[in-house]
Amino acid sequence: RDAFLGDAATLGLDVPKGIMLLGVQGCGKSLAAKATAGAWAVPLMRLDFGALYNKFLGETERNLREALKTSDAMAPCVLWMDEIEKGVATSGNDNDGGESRRILGALLTWMAERTTRVFIVATSNNIEALPPELVRKGRLDEIFFVDLPDEAGRAEILKIHLRRRRQEIAGLDLPALAQASQGFSGAEVEQAVVAALYTAHAQGAVLATAHILEEMQRTRPLSVVMAERVSYLRAWAADRTVKAD
Repeated sequence: RDAFLGDAATLGLDVPKGIMLLGVQGCGKSLAAKATAGAWAVPLMRLDFGALYNKFLGETERNLREALKTSDAMAPCVLWMDEIEKGVATSGNDNDGGESRRILGALLTWMAERTTRVFIVATSNNIEALPPELVRKGRLDEIFFVDLPDEAGRAEILKIHLRRRRQEIAGLDLPALAQASQGFSGAEVEQAVVAALYTAHAQGAVLATAHILEEMQRTRPLSVVMAERVSYLRAWAADRTVKAD
């Protein structure tokens, strides 16, 4: 933060370029991008690759250049590239007449040559689909892996979502709920709370531990439904990325 917002040259540092957040779906990658802008008290700009594409030749690249020019004008800011693998070309993909390659080329050029203080936070669920020139050191500062929350993390997530919905935490068995949600992502823990509140409301009762436990027992988290894919992703990232804490 000091290097990005302060005088990096005086500190003997380069201005930070950005980070890549890889991880299991629903574990807070997008929230981390928003939190970065909030913690640094700078504007957040989301680059939606889907909105860039246009059927007319050259318009897609022009849209990208205009979006990047806007981010330069907003500097200092955080530029959030959500699910970046859906917006840039994978190796050998020419099904769109080379449009994706031109988008990638324009983006790489901007990333390498920009002088404005635009901090990139790119999120991805499948980093292997990204071209290596995009994720190499120098384009971005680091690749972080956002894993499934541990038991203590799940307890904190439960507290956050219960407080957000003005529920009394003192009467709930948070350790039991955190243990019962083994393998849940943060989004799945939240949805268990949401569903339990609907059940309690339908019964005309106050939310209790049993309501949330019942919802958790009925839920098959992504780590179970897509166990092979999630396990592969976690194994791939183990010695290739920095674990986000």
